[in-house]
Amino acid sequence: MAEQVRTADIDLWTDQRGSGPDVLLIAGLGDPAEAWEAQLDGLSDRYRLTAFDNRGMGRSPMRPEPVSVAAMADDAAGLLRALAIPSAHVCGFSGGSIIAQELTLRHPELVRSLALVSTWARFDALARSMAASWRWMAELAPSERAFLEAFYVWIYTPRAHADGTVARIIDEVLDFPYQPSLDAVQSMIDAFAVHDTTDRLPDIAVPTLVLAGGVDLSAPPRLGRAVADAIPGARFEVMEEEAHQPFQEVPDEFNARVDAFWREVDAGS
Repeated sequence: MAEQVRTADIDLWTDQRGSGPDVLLIAGLGDPAEAWEAQLDGLSDRYRLTAFDNRGMGRSPMRPEPVSVAAMADDAAGLLRALAIPSAHVCGFSGGSIIAQELTLRHPELVRSLALVSTWARFDALARSMAASWRWMAELAPSERAFLEAFYVWIYTPRAHADGTVARIIDEVLDFPYQPSLDAVQSMIDAFAVHDTTDRLPDIAVPTLVLAGGVDLSAPPRLGRAVADAIPGARFEVMEEEAHQPFQEVPDEFNARVDAFWREVDAGS
C-alpha cells in the first residue's frame, strides 16, 4: 500500500508493506519514504513496515505553523492512530531519530521499542556549526547537484564516494519528482538544531537500541553514546566502518541488527 493517509491534522504519504509485528520507520532531513527501500523490501517477510514522508518532504504537505520536532512527532502518532496500529517498533535515523525520541516521550503508549540510528540528544558547538553550514549551502550552492555533492561528504563513507554509490544516489535524488522546497529544508534544519531531550531521555521506558557509525561525521558516536547512557537499559552499538546511513550502505547487516533486536523484544513480551 502506498497512498496518502489522512490523520487528524495532516495528510501523510505512506508506504506500508509486509505482515507481522508493526514497525514505523521515520526518515531524516529531506528524505522521503523511499530512503527505507532496503528495509521495506528486506524485512517485509517478517514485519508490517510503515514508512512515510514527513511534513514538507516528498508528497506530504507543509503545514502553515512553524516546524518543530514535537509537531512532527505528533504527525507520526496521528499516522499510527489513523492506521489503527496500537503500538509499533519505532526506528528513526538522524532527524527521524529525534522525532522518534519525541514520539516516545509524548505518546509512549504507541511505542513498543525504539531504534535510534545516527542520533543525538542535543547538538554540541561543532554540530551547530555543521547545521548552519548546511542551511546556507542549501540556498547558495550553484546547483542542486553541487549542494548534494557537498552535503553527502558528511553523510556517506569514503568507500561509498570511491565506488560510485554516492554518484548513483545523487542521480536518483535528482530524478525524484517530489523535491522539498528550500524553505522546508531550512525549517527542518532549524527544528533539528534546537532539539534537546537531554533532561527527558531518562523518562523513556521502552527497550532501546542506539546505533552509531564509527566514521559518521555528522552524528559521531559520542553523540549516540550520550543518548544511550541517558535512557535506562539502552543498548549502544557502533558499526565501526559505517557512516551516517548504514541502512542504505550495508542494508543486510543493518537489517540483521534491528531484526535481532525486535525479535528479542517480542520474545521478552
